[in-house]
Amino acid sequence: MSSFETIIYEKQGPVARFVLNRPRRLNAYNIQMRDDLYEALTAVSFDSEVRALVISGAGDRAFCAGADLTEFGTAPSQRIARQVRWERDVWGVLMDLPIPTIAAMHGYVFGSGLELALCCDIRIAAPGSIFGLPETSLGFIPAAGATQTYPRVTGQGNALWTLLTAERMDAESALSIGLISEITPEGGLWDRSEELARDFLDSGAEALRAVKEAMRRGLDLRLEEGLDVEAGLAYGLLGAGDR
Repeated sequence: MSSFETIIYEKQGPVARFVLNRPRRLNAYNIQMRDDLYEALTAVSFDSEVRALVISGAGDRAFCAGADLTEFGTAPSQRIARQVRWERDVWGVLMDLPIPTIAAMHGYVFGSGLELALCCDIRIAAPGSIFGLPETSLGFIPAAGATQTYPRVTGQGNALWTLLTAERMDAESALSIGLISEITPEGGLWDRSEELARDFLDSGAEALRAVKEAMRRGLDLRLEEGLDVEAGLAYGLLGAGDR
């Protein structure tokens, strides 16, 4: 197990788990968490043994309640902040991981916390979870990709409703629009996330990588071009003998 200041990084064989670990602050996303996540994600990206990643939150109250507003006014200038964000692109590294990624959420999932989950492949949630993007009600917009990732997950209409109204939604509503894939049984979030991660290990690692690559590359292409990408990856797998 490798520990950082704001996250816990555990590796159990081929499954890695990040636990956002600021429970007294509802696991709010701060500058240190950004740096810790970037370092941990980079380590996972270079670790050929890791075949699945689960991200969860410590404590009973939140997966992540968004950005830590107490740091407003203490962060670097906007120019320096943009430069640092470019150099430490947590969201980009997460989305570029070739392995399946799971966000296992409970409690409050707001702002940057929801944006982090939107960068994962699979999102599951405990009963009673509450989701929201409150940025517009505070006079600004999501700054970690939600205007782009949210509509790709739920469709433009659902995304605009959430982004423009800043309304919260419960787990049942999130499930109904496809924001999450599953509501776990009460108290079963940890076990279910582990079960899903282990299920991925039964599939061919190269096949899973190819599926993610095909979707990532194909979303910005015309259908015919996307099908060509799919065909090329499929033939490549046949040549590699992956089943």
